[in-house]
Amino acid sequence: MLRGRDRMKPIGARIAQTSSAAVALAMVAASPGARAQAAGGETANEGDIVVTAMKREERLQDVGATIQALSAESIRTARIAEIKDLAAQLPNVDIKETVPGALPTVTIRGIGLDDFSTVSSPAAGIYIDEIPLASPGLMSGNFFDLGRIEVLKGPQGTLYGRNTTAGAVNIVSATPGDSFAAFAKAGYGNFDTFDAEAMLNIPLSDRAQLRLGGKTIQQGRGYWTSTLLADGTPGRRDIGTRDIWLGRVQLALQPADGLDILLKAEGERSRSEMGVPQFNGTYGKGTPFVPCAPVLQGRLDNGSCVDAYGYQNTHDSPYQGDWTGRFPYHVDQFSLTGKIRYSAGAVDITSITGYIDFSRLYHIDVDATPLQQFDYVENEDVRQFTQELRIGYRNDLVDVVGGAFYSWDRVLGDNSNHSDAWPLLFLGAASGSGKTNYDQVTRSAALYADATWHLADKVDLITGVRFTRERRHYEGGTSFITASPLVGVDDTFIDDTIRDSNVTGRIGLNVRPRDGLLLFASVSRGRKSGGFFSGFTNNASQLLPYRPETITAYEVGVKSEFGRAVTLNISGFYYDYKDPQTFVRFIDPATGLSVQKVGNVDSARVFGADIDLILRPIQGLSLSGGLGLLDTHLSSFATAAGVIPAGNRLPNAPATSFAGKARYEFELTPGLRAAIQGDTRYASAAFKEASNDPLIASKSYWLFNARLSVAGEKDGWEVALWGRNLTRERYVVSGVDLASLGIVNRNYNAPRTYGVELSFRY
Repeated sequence: MLRGRDRMKPIGARIAQTSSAAVALAMVAASPGARAQAAGGETANEGDIVVTAMKREERLQDVGATIQALSAESIRTARIAEIKDLAAQLPNVDIKETVPGALPTVTIRGIGLDDFSTVSSPAAGIYIDEIPLASPGLMSGNFFDLGRIEVLKGPQGTLYGRNTTAGAVNIVSATPGDSFAAFAKAGYGNFDTFDAEAMLNIPLSDRAQLRLGGKTIQQGRGYWTSTLLADGTPGRRDIGTRDIWLGRVQLALQPADGLDILLKAEGERSRSEMGVPQFNGTYGKGTPFVPCAPVLQGRLDNGSCVDAYGYQNTHDSPYQGDWTGRFPYHVDQFSLTGKIRYSAGAVDITSITGYIDFSRLYHIDVDATPLQQFDYVENEDVRQFTQELRIGYRNDLVDVVGGAFYSWDRVLGDNSNHSDAWPLLFLGAASGSGKTNYDQVTRSAALYADATWHLADKVDLITGVRFTRERRHYEGGTSFITASPLVGVDDTFIDDTIRDSNVTGRIGLNVRPRDGLLLFASVSRGRKSGGFFSGFTNNASQLLPYRPETITAYEVGVKSEFGRAVTLNISGFYYDYKDPQTFVRFIDPATGLSVQKVGNVDSARVFGADIDLILRPIQGLSLSGGLGLLDTHLSSFATAAGVIPAGNRLPNAPATSFAGKARYEFELTPGLRAAIQGDTRYASAAFKEASNDPLIASKSYWLFNARLSVAGEKDGWEVALWGRNLTRERYVVSGVDLASLGIVNRNYNAPRTYGVELSFRY
């Protein structure tokens, strides 16, 4: 066990294994094999997991916080290619896509974003190589050539700042190494999917290294099949094809002793298609605007329910429908990152600069019918600049990290709403078609300091504080093509600025009664920015800003190691949640009308626990499991359905979740090794929004994935067969309830996928 100043020193090889370990009542799980490649090509001893979650390099088991980490090898073998894939590996983590293929929402321990606006702020901070992603629109990218992923649970207001009330996800690229290395992989799977990835690491000199990486995904058939062509004529059509290209260049320099410079440029180009939701009718046949009996009972039944035009969905599968129109998902992104670190004895000075230029175009078919009732074509541009300067200092008494942070981001968008069918709904009063434009600029600056005080050989006190000032300016609204005489349905516009100054921080205590045992307790506070709603609006009150939300978290835990065979971590937590942001009902003071908008609920509370377990009973066999328990309660609030009494559950917060993995690696013949790996995910039933609407709730589900591989120990090649969602489980990922207009749409998880891949490593 490392203590005092020793814990601040670099620890050999980087991450070797998954720490997404946890418990399970029945152990069906697995961590990767006994030996795994680290980010820079080195190998680490089994169980030695190194993270930089606290802005310094530490063994995971020495950090007094709930952190789970996935190594490069774990990411590769589990085929974690996007943010949404993380949920299958982590308990008490839920990730939904508001629309298939875009806008992922990360919820950790029940805390997440209950909004779909690109201008909104996430509750879980997503960091790529220490650069925060300001907008949810930036979170749909693809992964490749990673060193590790770290997931920090609980508010991270001190070191990570605003918009980390749920926690933080650190995505760390593999960095240039000082020896030549190469990696190439190609695979083919169902839905006519080809993917390939390559990496080349070249030492240019003793003080310069270059790393090149790239990836492509070419999917010829989508998961969804329509009976109609784009123009509405009969014909079979696949929807959801993918054409994605990614690239990265990194240059590492060491011009002087103690000075390290890392420059990175990367980009993504996608000319793909979005997925489409399943339509569900809510009106009785022959009785438009009258709810059908199943809906009155809180369930959906397409056999007896239709929309206002009498359209009935006759398809049992959520991946089949009668969709018209084209569903492009086009992305162009370019980013630059520069990291400079200077170390002189006990002092480390680090500068991190980041720039992102992102644009995308996509089409959402909200009604999911052959008509254009609620169809949106969205154009978005996001630009952001961030700069962080931090200083670390250590001695026998204290380890200190402090610094300053500045960010600027601008989100531009226009949203065209094609609603040719609305004249019937409004009885000819308005076309309903319109356009939403928005322009939001956010500036934020912060000062922070975090200190670990070594009170005794086995006792540390952690203190931290952060002061943040933020200014957010929003200009935008919706213009209808045809003005409406209906009261409360009109053009909207707002030009407003909100400001926030706040102090967040943490205090904690770490005690080590013996080697291999850590007891910790902490109190921390996080804050999420207030903001504006950028969706389609017909009343100016819907654009009024909502307040920031704040969480005070109380957590206790134990981390224990029993030799090399068993690792057990347990933590329990309570959150005091103030001003949660969600959709609420609001009385417009100008008109006296009740309107739906993004606003604040008074409060919520969250109790829960995380239990992680790793077992290595015999050579080559590893088992891991993670159990997450949650109990969430919202205070009362008003919605379109009326006043919701206190006691509703937070959205995307299953009471029980489990992630497990099992891997057995063995010698097949001299020079050949084989590995069998399986992993599973369980989540109990969960609601998708704060009103706890049963029509778009998800049922409990189990997912099962597997991988079988054979590799040459000395030659560096590997052939693998893989399968995901082997039992074809279906569950609701997200949905939109427009039952009052005859429509409920629901998005589902991906169907069963499988394939083969060949890789080579030098």
